[in-house]
Amino acid sequence: MHVTGIRRELVEKASVAAGGGVKAFAESKASAWRRSRIPRRTKVTLPFVEEQLRAARALMGDDFWSYGLAANRKVLETFLRYHHAEGLSSRLVSPEELFHPSTHESFTI
Repeated sequence: MHVTGIRRELVEKASVAAGGGVKAFAESKASAWRRSRIPRRTKVTLPFVEEQLRAARALMGDDFWSYGLAANRKVLETFLRYHHAEGLSSRLVSPEELFHPSTHESFTI
């Protein structure tokens, strides 16, 4: 749904910035998911939000906004294949090329 970027110059100066950023987002997401499981504690002002969360999890699993290269590999490979087939890239790019190596690891929170 979204991509977060860090300037190449910053990552070159402090290579831990990219991996640390991914880990911080993963920790924040895990905290939000824990809070979302407590009835009446959601921060969303939508009617029937708890029922909608249960329905979404039943349909798409607990991690329907997955983070990381491994969890999104199939989607990224499909996107990149279509991107190349449509002539938007001169060669087929691999998912690993899109992200700094320090972000390839998945963080379990």
